Amino acid sequence: MEVPEINEFLRYVRTELNYSRHTIKAYGKDLRQFARFLSGEEDRTVELKSIDSTDIRAWIAHMAEKGVGPTSSRRKVQAVRSLYKYLMRKGVVEESPAADIEMARAPRRLPSFVREENMSTLLDGEIDTSDVVAVRDHLIVMMLYETGMRRNELITLKDIWVDTDACELRVLGKRNKDRIIPFGTELAEWIELYRHLRKEAGLDGDTFFTNAKGNSLYPSLVYNVVYNALSSVGGSDKKSPHVLRHSFATAMLNGGARLDSVKELMGHESIATTQIYTHVTLSDLMNNYKLAHPRAQKKGG
Repeated sequence: MEVPEINEFLRYVRTELNYSRHTIKAYGKDLRQFARFLSGEEDRTVELKSIDSTDIRAWIAHMAEKGVGPTSSRRKVQAVRSLYKYLMRKGVVEESPAADIEMARAPRRLPSFVREENMSTLLDGEIDTSDVVAVRDHLIVMMLYETGMRRNELITLKDIWVDTDACELRVLGKRNKDRIIPFGTELAEWIELYRHLRKEAGLDGDTFFTNAKGNSLYPSLVYNVVYNALSSVGGSDKKSPHVLRHSFATAMLNGGARLDSVKELMGHESIATTQIYTHVTLSDLMNNYKLAHPRAQKKGG
């Protein structure tokens, strides 16, 4: 079902807010599901300015009956909230019917991460340093883990943004916000080795990482590189690039880094997003205590 206001909103978040294609696709799917529910079996035209909070609550109840989980339901309602904020700015509606909708807080799962000893085993393994692809793949894993950048930030990383003299790089994050991330001398050495091999192979280009044809990497290639690397050491049920981002944050906090510093390095909008990793480190600490302390293993300990 096509609703003009929804199409205009999706065009706005794409051109004005520079949302990712993934986010825009998710917004479009959720909002069209909302519109289909409102249209009913008659497939009547949807007038968004005539919708009230009762309609939205009915949609929430409908989703619950269909087995939609609380996390997905919250995401869909958030899409509707964003749509009505846009419609208010445009003067289409005076107030948002979704503003006062309260939903049960979904339980937040702790992010998966790879333990530091497993990452050390992986990164200290033997690599053919004459093979440009082997070095690139090793460097992809190392850079994701040692900088905490997102997969898309790694794919779009420009060569001129990587400074091995200053041991820092610049990434372009969400909503075109850039940030500087420092790194260590070992990573700098691998960067220079890759640059040397890349040049010898005639793969120099605008982006730092390239495929075998000298073009920018694509998401599935990065995913497969990380998946294969993490499969060789285990230690995590998930094996995606984002797991390395989680592992970076966990290692930083375990090493004594300040929460606000980790927030800036990861490019989080709010420190509340970063705080989830304090729960990860606390959970890990408790597990270590239970395994190591003799009194913790006694009944009732």
